Amino acid sequence: METKRQQKFARVIQKELSEILQKEGWSFHGSSIVTITMVRMSPDLSIAKVYLSIFNAENNELLLNELRAKAREIRYKLGEKIRNQVRVIPNIDFFIDDSMEYVSKMEKLFDAINKPKEGENPAESAEKDN
Repeated sequence: METKRQQKFARVIQKELSEILQKEGWSFHGSSIVTITMVRMSPDLSIAKVYLSIFNAENNELLLNELRAKAREIRYKLGEKIRNQVRVIPNIDFFIDDSMEYVSKMEKLFDAINKPKEGENPAESAEKDN
């Protein structure tokens, strides 16, 4: 369970990193759309785990590796923005947030379960379930 301090600091990091990726992101990820879905902070606030949702990318893993390679540059830009608010600028580690893919996969599974079989009346299949 995260403390209030971790949550507050994570929100600051998420806001500032979002601005960095929005304004200067083309140099990091080209025409792909990168959204920060969540930031988790370590208890000592020295490590930020940044979860990304990536759209319009040919290869998500390649883009993720590119962002990880430029993490020092991104951390420097983050430090310029928040240096008066914090004592230590956290190290940044990027991860792909696949929760949207998981949700769509689960929806497809539920749709497949709820579909009536061929030649079967949908009302009849609902009666069988009850």
